[in-house]
Amino acid sequence: MLPGAFETERLQSIFDGAAKKSGGKLTAEQARAERILTIPARRVGSPDEFGATCAFLCSAHAGFITGQNVVIDGGAYPAAF
Repeated sequence: MLPGAFETERLQSIFDGAAKKSGGKLTAEQARAERILTIPARRVGSPDEFGATCAFLCSAHAGFITGQNVVIDGGAYPAAF
């Protein structure tokens, strides 16, 4: 699994850090909005979506899937197109 931006404490800390690094020119919310603009789905993923993908790949329903990289990033990585 190759996850992109998911709603986690780590992602929030990245937005907080970007705001701090900007010296007051940017808020964490603005950093988040800028990141979302780079994702074709126009949102970050939810932990439930990550878990559901993982559960599917670990289930009998995916028993014939082997050796794959599953990109779950809302379309952010352009090589899949």
